Amino acid sequence: MKPTYGKVSRYGLGAFSSSLDQIGPITQNVEDAAILYDIIAGHEPKDSTSAAIAHTKVSQNLNPDRKLKIAVIDNFLEQASADIQAAMKEGIEAFKKAGHTIIHKSLMDTKYDVATYYVIATAEASANLSRYDGVRYGSRSKGENLKQMYTNSRSDGFGDEVKRRILLGTFVLSSGYYDAYYIKAQKARHRIQANYAAIFKEADVVFMPVTPTPAFEFGSIKDPLQMYLSDIYTISVNLAGLPAISLPLGKNSKQMPLGGQLVAKAYDEQTLFDAALCLERALNK
Repeated sequence: MKPTYGKVSRYGLGAFSSSLDQIGPITQNVEDAAILYDIIAGHEPKDSTSAAIAHTKVSQNLNPDRKLKIAVIDNFLEQASADIQAAMKEGIEAFKKAGHTIIHKSLMDTKYDVATYYVIATAEASANLSRYDGVRYGSRSKGENLKQMYTNSRSDGFGDEVKRRILLGTFVLSSGYYDAYYIKAQKARHRIQANYAAIFKEADVVFMPVTPTPAFEFGSIKDPLQMYLSDIYTISVNLAGLPAISLPLGKNSKQMPLGGQLVAKAYDEQTLFDAALCLERALNK
């Protein structure tokens, strides 16, 4: 479960992307996620991004019998694999049988989400991780001189994917590219937020896939770009700062997990958990 940005303090977290990072619970069922969310949510004065609003317990007020208006994102569903589509359709039917109203909507093409996310996230990662130099932060590697110590510390301290993101972020923040990439990505982010806001004028929650394919085996994907494209349905939620929860929808013929996610309006975690609990119970009957 991913809370609204700012609902759970990031104080003490090793920052990756400051405007995207959010801490949330991973549990075996929806009720446990709600209980754990209540424990970690709330304002933290030491975190400038923490929302200064009172937290109302959601676990004590769970109501899976509420009748909601649920938006299905058609263009996201069409892009998904046959296994994901079948699992999502089963979830939609479960919602209908429970008495919820299903409406059909579309969001911006996911290519804009991917481009926007990997500009903003890598730029912020470059800025945040620059402090790990082996002197002020992070582990220190030996070197014959100061420059070699810096080089060795950064080389040994970061994996290939982290290095790749730092390089990308440093590039988009460099002179001559800041306006072309980072500023443009921030404008696109506002468009993505506006898209969700328009849908939430008509719907209580959004129901869409978590990934375009079933879960894959460890090490089966070597291409980092292919890995990035696994995020196409989740990154827009991060960019908009909205609360969301991923639920198992079953398994495919190879017994690999299939997932769906629910997304709610900012600070409306109660509706998110209510809808999630309804779906969980409907699929487990």
